[in-house]
This record gives sequence, C-alpha cells and structure tokens, in this order.
Amino acid sequence: MRDAPPPSAPQPTGEDGGPGALPWPLRSIRRRMLLTLAVGLVITSTVVGGITWRSVRAETEALFDYQLRQMALSLRDQGAVAPEQADALADGDLDFVVQVWSLDGRTVYANRAHATLPDRAVLGGAEILVAGERWRTFGVLARGRVIQVAQPVRIRQQLATEAALRAVAPIAWMALPLALGLVWLVTDGLRPLRRVAGALRRRDAASLQPLPATGLPEELSPLVGALNGLLARLDQTLKAQRAFVADAAHELRSPLTALKLQLQMLRRAPDEDSRAEALAQLAGGIDRAARLVEQLLALARSEPGAEAASAPLQPCDLADIARSALADTLAAAQARGTTLTVEGDGPTPLQADPSALRALVRNLADNAVRYSPPGAQVQVRVQPAADGQGPTLVVDDSGPGIPLAERERVFDRFYRRDLGGDTLGSGLGLAIVQAVAQRHGASVRLDDSHLGGLRVEVGFPPSS
Repeated sequence: MRDAPPPSAPQPTGEDGGPGALPWPLRSIRRRMLLTLAVGLVITSTVVGGITWRSVRAETEALFDYQLRQMALSLRDQGAVAPEQADALADGDLDFVVQVWSLDGRTVYANRAHATLPDRAVLGGAEILVAGERWRTFGVLARGRVIQVAQPVRIRQQLATEAALRAVAPIAWMALPLALGLVWLVTDGLRPLRRVAGALRRRDAASLQPLPATGLPEELSPLVGALNGLLARLDQTLKAQRAFVADAAHELRSPLTALKLQLQMLRRAPDEDSRAEALAQLAGGIDRAARLVEQLLALARSEPGAEAASAPLQPCDLADIARSALADTLAAAQARGTTLTVEGDGPTPLQADPSALRALVRNLADNAVRYSPPGAQVQVRVQPAADGQGPTLVVDDSGPGIPLAERERVFDRFYRRDLGGDTLGSGLGLAIVQAVAQRHGASVRLDDSHLGGLRVEVGFPPSS
C-alpha cells in the first residue's frame, strides 16, 4: 500500500479565494483605518505617558531635594536640646531625620534616634547606603554647626510614583473615549461611500442613470464622477448595440425573404432554362446574404469592448496586408472588367491588428469595385511614413464619387446611396473602415480622385 502524498501547504486567500490576497484586517478600509488609528493612539499614549511619567518623577525628586535643602538651612539657629526633650519632640510619623552637630562632633539636636544613620554628615546633596537602605541627605555647615536632613529613598520614590500616576491617569482615562470617538469618526466618514455602494447595489442592468453627485466629500466626488462617466458610456454602448441589433435584424429580413422567393421560383421553374436562371438568382442572393453576415461580424469585432478589438497591436507591414486583402477582391474586379492595381514603395512597418487592417483594405477595395461601372479603374497606393507623419493608405476609383453633402453620412451604418441599376450593398463597408481606423488612431478622409471618382485616404499615426 503506497503512502498518501503529504497535504499541500495552505495558501493565503483573499475575498475571492485567490492566493496572495491581503490579510483579513486589511481587506476593509474601515478596519484598516481603525487598526492604524488604534496603533497610533496606543503609541502616542505610551510615548506621552512615558514622557509625563519621567518628567513628573524628575520634578518631584527636584522638589524633595529643595525641601531637604530648605529644611537644613532653616535649622541654622537650632540650639542644644536635652536628650529627654528630644525624646518628647520625636514624631514617628515624620519621614525626615534631622541631625545637628557642633564642630567638635557633639550632637546638638536629633529629632529622633535612628540606628541606621551615619554619625557623620556629608555636605551638600548625597545619596548614601546604610544597612541596606538608601537615604537621600543634604548637609550644610552654618554658624559653627553641621546640619543634616535625611529622607529614605523608598519614600521619595513612592511619593514620586503616586504623583506620576496622578499625572498619567487622565491620559489613560481619555484613551477610551478617544478610541470611541475615532470609531464614530471613521464610521461617519465612510457613510457617503456606503450610500454610493447601496445606490449601485439597488440598480439593475437597465438602470444606468447617473448617481447623485451633490453633498459628497471632495475625496468621493472624483469616484462618483468616474462612475457616472462609465454609466454614460455603458448606456451609449448599450443603445448602440440595441440599434445595431435592430438594424441588423431589419437588414437580414430582406435577403432572407428574397432567398425564400428565389427558392419558390426555382421549385416552380417549368423548364431547364428557367430553372438555371432561378438557380443563378438564388446563388447571387446567397452570396449577398453571406456578404452581409460577414460584414456584420466584421463590424461587431471592431466595436469598442469586443474581444477582437482589445487584442494587442503588433508589428506588421501595411503593403503586404494591402496586397493580401486585394487578392480577395481580384475575382470580383475581373468579373466586372475593373482594373485593380497596387502601388507601394517597399516595406511599410506599422503597429496594427493584421486581421482588422485586412478587413479595412478589403472593404475599401470592394466598395470601389462594386460602386464603379464595369471597366473602371481602381488604384490602391501605400505611402510610407515621412515628415513626422505615419503611413497612408490611398484608394482611388473612377466611379461616380460621393457628393460633398453626403460624405459624412456614408459612415453611418446601413446608409446606402441610390445609384440606380443593380448595384446592391449593405451600407456597412465605410462603417467598418471607420471603426477599424478609430481603433488604430487613424483618420479617414474622403476627397475627389484624379481618376474622376472618389479618393479615400486613411492616415495612420506615426510609430512611437
């Protein structure tokens, strides 16, 4: 029996379960702010409390030293006191021990007997250790006498600690209400953000009206403005998609109806010649329907937000793409007797999507061939970048051209010019050209051609 493999180490997960996410306390802005403020409050309180503690203790020690000095100086005129009188004046509650000696070492006065005190004075302030206990003393020589006042260090430290605690206590007492105030402040500060989130949560896919932008904090206004801009763009995109679907359905209805009629005519054909004619019409209708579907798909791929439209641009050669795209149009040009020529001065490097660029060239050439009379001329020229300009694609034809008043409208979807005859189109060719050009940052310009028809210039931006 084989051993089971060891369990894999657990991976840190976030709200989405993915590894490498933030730890739990940092996933919420509120928790993050409260944690940061709480740490700051603790550090600040500790530092302020420590400084206050040391300052109060130092000041208390200085005050006690001052009291020792003043008490010693005040006893300069103390006369001799008999031992029986000293015992009567002794007070066990007095922390200070006062000793007065004459210059010959005779004790003049002692407020109470203390076995652990030295029998000699140290002039000035000093700290002495007697029988394991530390004393703070101050001795002074005045008027032929030596006066020493002593106080146990433990009592001084106890009093200093009590004074420091009384000074630090307000800081500790204020920490709790300050922490509660910070919680309220953070919660209240994030309330507008929760209102905006609630307003978005209550909406559905059809509610794309802008969010209210009044009464918002300055920090939240840019976010709401960006959201409103996104909602406006989404609304515009959805409207365009709905219009596109409606127009596409309307445009597909006609060729499908025509196919049904042509199929009925084929079934009812009385002889072989009628059947062949109906079959040819049916094949032509299928070709037109297939071309319409192909153009609809090409236009959908060029729409902003489409997966194909978000593909990264890559280095390519505009001249090679133009020659490849024109190969698809050559059969139609030969069928109409149209002369189709390509001119290009060597390689023309460009950052582009090759498939989208091929669709642009193919639609321009197909429009030029389709809308020009039989036997016309169509010239496709690729001009390399020069003088800070990017490469340019120029398509000239000898067809009827487009009047100046209609040159803006021909870029609309499903717009067709009435040219008479049997020229049929979907009205999507220039719309596809415009969408692909916009994706590549190029400009499309219509002008009169030297061949007598229409000139289409697509100017690409210079490579960075």
